[in-house]
Amino acid sequence: MIRHAAIFRLKHPDGSEAEADFLQALASLKSIPGVGEFHISREVSPKNPFRFAVSMTFADQKAYDAYNLHPDHVAFVRDRWVPEVAEFMEHDTVALDGI
Repeated sequence: MIRHAAIFRLKHPDGSEAEADFLQALASLKSIPGVGEFHISREVSPKNPFRFAVSMTFADQKAYDAYNLHPDHVAFVRDRWVPEVAEFMEHDTVALDGI
């Protein structure tokens, strides 16, 4: 299983309509085939400059690759993520067996 996550900060003001609209659009990615355990979260630690996190799981590399190439994901990244996200860090992991 692959866990894909990104923590990010938007260009929009906190609590704005633009922020809410972006998060709604982000939530639509959970309908792409192969996406499991989808969550959008708000950061609560004052130590972290990022405001939100999105995470999802994929059964395997094939499912993850299909998601990355899916037209809805490609369009979201191009039309929403790139112009509206100020800063982000991506985190893609697999569990270490036996630990």
